[in-house]
Amino acid sequence: MSEEQAQQFLYQMQMLESFAASLDQKEGAIVSYLRDAMASIDSIKNISQGQEIESLVPLGLGTYTKANISSNSKVLVEIGAGIVVEKDHASAINHLESRIKDLQVALNETSSQKHETMMRLEQLKEEMNHLMQSATPKQ
Repeated sequence: MSEEQAQQFLYQMQMLESFAASLDQKEGAIVSYLRDAMASIDSIKNISQGQEIESLVPLGLGTYTKANISSNSKVLVEIGAGIVVEKDHASAINHLESRIKDLQVALNETSSQKHETMMRLEQLKEEMNHLMQSATPKQ
């Protein structure tokens, strides 16, 4: 095995490891969004069932105020690009469930990419080991 080949293998392995790390981060972010969406649905359902919820409302710069949310209140839902619309409880839940489905698809795709990346990385490691063993002089 030439030094140039070894460097190419190492470079490819480093790139794959970096890509796998970024996929790990993406996967973590998606899981966090999924948890938030499911918690939001639970909160909306509790409000719909007549339970008053006491919550902290951010006022800015790390200051909050307590607020009671009643069952007749509407829900403000961000639909993208910072745009927020007012929805009734059922519409908000439907919107969140749709987002959850999208997030689950994204999570599956990311997990699949990560699996393929790790398989390719293992393959490269095996190839490099094989080439190094064949390059070692036999005694």
